[in-house]
Amino acid sequence: MTRARKTLVNTADTPYYHCINKCVRRAFLCGNDELTGKNYDHRKQCLVDRFKLLSSIFMIDICAYAVMSNHYHLVLKIDDQGAKELSDGEVIERWTRIFNGPVLVPFIGRRFKSEVHRNLGSYSIAIVAH
Repeated sequence: MTRARKTLVNTADTPYYHCINKCVRRAFLCGNDELTGKNYDHRKQCLVDRFKLLSSIFMIDICAYAVMSNHYHLVLKIDDQGAKELSDGEVIERWTRIFNGPVLVPFIGRRFKSEVHRNLGSYSIAIVAH
């Protein structure tokens, strides 16, 4: 039986998590693919850059990582306190770094009938200006 993520990740127990992602069907993430003869070494730096970007946006520290030919490992630490200290505007700005802002607008409007909703226009203008 499946369990909700909020019951699986409990930063009160531990803020550290070991995450693994593996390719399937003999696919290669990095390195030399013996079957096709192709080299995918160029992907490693792209993955590392993406890890760093997502880490800075989602308040997650990367303690260690390893990128192998068909999988990678990440040891992550959730910065729970830092996330709680973010203002609503900072959360919106971080999300719109990787997701389209207009998709978030209806969600935020429904969820937060507060100052965030009233100030969303000014946050959007500031984000577009950058």
